[in-house]
Amino acid sequence: MPAQKPLSACFIGLGYIGLPTATIVAQTGIQVNGIDINPQIVNTINRGEIHFMEPGLGDLVRDVVGNGKLKAFTSPIESDVYLIVVPTPFKGDHEPDISFVEAATLAVIPLLKKGDLYIIESTSPVGTTDKMAELIFEHRPELRGHIYIAYCPERVLPGNVIYELKHNDRVIGGINHLSTEKAIDFYRHFVIGQLHSTNAKTAEMCKLTENSSRDVQIAFANELSLICDKIGINVWELIALANKHPRVNILQPGAGVGGHCIAVDPWFLVSDFPAESNLIGQARKINNYKAFWCAEKVQNAILQFKITNGTEPCVALMGLAFKPDIDDLRESPAKYIAEKVMQSANNSEFMVVEPNVESHKAFKLSNCQEAYEKADIVAFLVAHKEFRTLAYHDNKVILDFAGVFRR
Repeated sequence: MPAQKPLSACFIGLGYIGLPTATIVAQTGIQVNGIDINPQIVNTINRGEIHFMEPGLGDLVRDVVGNGKLKAFTSPIESDVYLIVVPTPFKGDHEPDISFVEAATLAVIPLLKKGDLYIIESTSPVGTTDKMAELIFEHRPELRGHIYIAYCPERVLPGNVIYELKHNDRVIGGINHLSTEKAIDFYRHFVIGQLHSTNAKTAEMCKLTENSSRDVQIAFANELSLICDKIGINVWELIALANKHPRVNILQPGAGVGGHCIAVDPWFLVSDFPAESNLIGQARKINNYKAFWCAEKVQNAILQFKITNGTEPCVALMGLAFKPDIDDLRESPAKYIAEKVMQSANNSEFMVVEPNVESHKAFKLSNCQEAYEKADIVAFLVAHKEFRTLAYHDNKVILDFAGVFRR
């Protein structure tokens, strides 16, 4: 009896989710062909290096590239499993744009064969998997009933992606029962968490629901912070006390909400179901407004300093990433605040600090300790671990939007 051919997987998209997932799959012995349209990313990976910051990922990539289990290309390679892990940005007024998913699907259609498994991991509007299935069968009608198609979103936290990709539960929904089972069999190769079966539409809706729920809860905390600022009480103390209630669990406020999930996914529901998503839409507006409010607080502090002291202040803007201890600036409220404050100021000196990024095309980055010591006004926009080691100075104007000192 001939030996069974080793399983191979083709990952379309080698970004913040695609590369870690491809790497973990390659660790299991599956031959992984990673695809990215950016030749620089492909070359970086093929050198055994990574193009963004994620703890533990660099060593894993070096190992699986070194043993030949992960190879990167700019065009799809024939495989047994195809995973679509590309961005779903906006178009128009926060309308979801699935053109990248469609383009990735069109790129793999010529390679599909009977028995193959096609999975979308990209966050998608409800119904996207069915649309891609019809696109496949439109071009390859002979494959109808002979390939497996499913949707399986990730649910991971940047900075802890490697652990969570393995240990978190997954929701897996196929266009039919056999597709769901086939996808579950694939994820069993590397997921330790439970694999929950459903249909494609429910799996798509589940991802949007999870992140919309988080956004609404954060909006409540951010709204509390605005009220507390107005009445002069410490929002961090308030939330800690309220959370002593056995059935209350309020999240922490911040400078807004950023990143590629919580700040994006709720708009997919608002766009497709505007009449039914009032709470979800309002939460998005509150969290966006919080960044605007923070920028105004910094601007007012600068103005007050000039009136009081008769000189221009030195202002330290601490953090640009969308959350602590990562280098991801996508949809970052901190970056928006820094840009808005610096654009509106005339002669103030600004020192921008982002310890997780070596350089930035729009900002000249400063050393954390140096900026903190020199600044008259310090605005904490992100609670990076480097900031938590700083001593509180009463002789500075400190605007702690991120809860570094919580005072």
